[in-house]
Amino acid sequence: MTETEQIKENDQWLEAFDAEERAMTPSSAWLLPFRKAGIAQYAKTGLPTLNDEDWRFTNIDPIRQMAFLPMTAAEKLDNRTLVNVAYPLKEQSTIRLVFLDGRYQQESSDLSALPAEAIALPLHEALKTHHAELERHLGNCSYQNDNPFAALNSAYFKDGLYLHLPRKCHVDTPIQIIHLSSGNAEGKGIFPRFVIHAETLSNCTILESHHGLNDACYLNAPTTEFVVDPEARIEHVKVQEESQKAFHMASIYVHMGRAARFRSHYLTMGGRINRNTIRTKLDGEGLACVLNGLNLADGHQLADNHMIVEHAQPHGESHEYFNGILDDHARAVFHGRILVQQIAQKTDAKQTSKNLLLSNDATVDTKPQLEIYADDVKCTHGATIGQLDEEAIYYLRSRGIPKPVAQRMLVHAFAGEITDRIEHQAIGAELNQIVWNRLENFSNFRLTERQ
Repeated sequence: MTETEQIKENDQWLEAFDAEERAMTPSSAWLLPFRKAGIAQYAKTGLPTLNDEDWRFTNIDPIRQMAFLPMTAAEKLDNRTLVNVAYPLKEQSTIRLVFLDGRYQQESSDLSALPAEAIALPLHEALKTHHAELERHLGNCSYQNDNPFAALNSAYFKDGLYLHLPRKCHVDTPIQIIHLSSGNAEGKGIFPRFVIHAETLSNCTILESHHGLNDACYLNAPTTEFVVDPEARIEHVKVQEESQKAFHMASIYVHMGRAARFRSHYLTMGGRINRNTIRTKLDGEGLACVLNGLNLADGHQLADNHMIVEHAQPHGESHEYFNGILDDHARAVFHGRILVQQIAQKTDAKQTSKNLLLSNDATVDTKPQLEIYADDVKCTHGATIGQLDEEAIYYLRSRGIPKPVAQRMLVHAFAGEITDRIEHQAIGAELNQIVWNRLENFSNFRLTERQ
C-alpha cells in the first residue's frame, strides 16, 4: 500500500471521529481523552499490511477495500428474532445479556439469577454511574491500543458490558453474553466493549457468543478486558459463528493477580476473516492461565489466533493449546509468543499448535515463539500440521471399525482435545455438539461416508 493510500484510509476514520467528538455530551467528556488516544494510535499506523510482522500471514485487504465506517444508528431487537438464533445453552438457565450491533437489549436479557452484590450494567450506563471504577480499568491493560482494531474500538465504542464481581462473590449460573449482528447496514463497523473485573476470591463462568442474523458483510471488532484479582477465578468460553461474509477482529486483554485462575476457550467457525488478538499479563505469583482454542474453517475462510503471554512474576503457569481443522481452501494462522521477564523465575509455560488438514488445498502458517530472560524456567513449544494418521486408521479398521467411521472418530477426537478442557460440563457438552454439527458441513468430512 502506498503512502497516499494510507493517508486516504486514515482520513475516512478521522472524519468519522470529528462527528463523534461533536456528538459527545458533557457527562461523557471524561472519555474524550481516551477516545482521542485511540484514534491517534490508529492514525499512526492505519490498517496493517503484510509488511507488519504481526500480520504478515493475514492479508486484510478485503477489509481495507470495504472502507468500513462505524455504525451510528441503534436498532431494537425483536424477541421473535432471538428465538430463531441457535445460540449455546438456549434451553438452560443462564444470566443472559443480549446485544444487537454492540447495543444492549434490556428486554431480551435476563439478570434474575445474578447475585445481588454483583454488578452487570450496559457500558453506556456504567460510564455515567460507575465512572470512577471504569476510569481505573478501561484501557488499563490494553497496551495503549497495541493493534489497530483495538484502537478503533477505543475511539468508537458506543456500548457493551461492565461486569463487576465483588470480593468472595460466587456466581454459579453461567453469565451468557450473546452478541448479534443485524447485517442491516452493510459496510459498517461494530465496536462492542466488555470490561470484566473479578475481585479477590470471586469466581464465575462466562459464555460469550457472536452470531450473524443474515449473510451480510460487516466488521465486528469487540474488545474485552479482564481484570482478575488475586485468588479470583474466571472460566471464559467464546463461540464465534458470524456471517460467512463478515469480518471478526477481536482484541482480548487479561491482567491476573497472585494465585488467580483464568481459563479461556475459543471456538471459531464463522466469518470470512477472523482474528483473536490475545494479550495476558501474569502479574502475580502462583497463578495459572490456560488459553485453549479450536478453528473450524472451510471454503476460503481465514482463522487467525495471535497471542502474547507475559510472565511478569515468579512461579507462574501458562498453557496454550490451539487446534485447527481445515477443509477446502481454508487457511489458519497461529502466532504464539511466551514472554518471560527476568524476575519470573520458576515459570512453567507450554504452548502447542496442532492442525489437521482435510484438503490438499488447505494451508496453515504457525509461529510459536519463546522470549525468555529468566534462567530457572520450564518452557516448551511445538507445532504440527498434517492429515489423518493412516496408521491410526489402520489400527481401528483392524478391530472391525469401517474406514469412514474410523476417520470420523479421529477427527472428532482431535476436536475433543480442545473441548474436553472446558471445566463447565454443560457448556463443554454443548460445544461438542456444535463442533459436530459444523463438521457435518465440511465437504471432505462428509466424503468419508462414501469412501
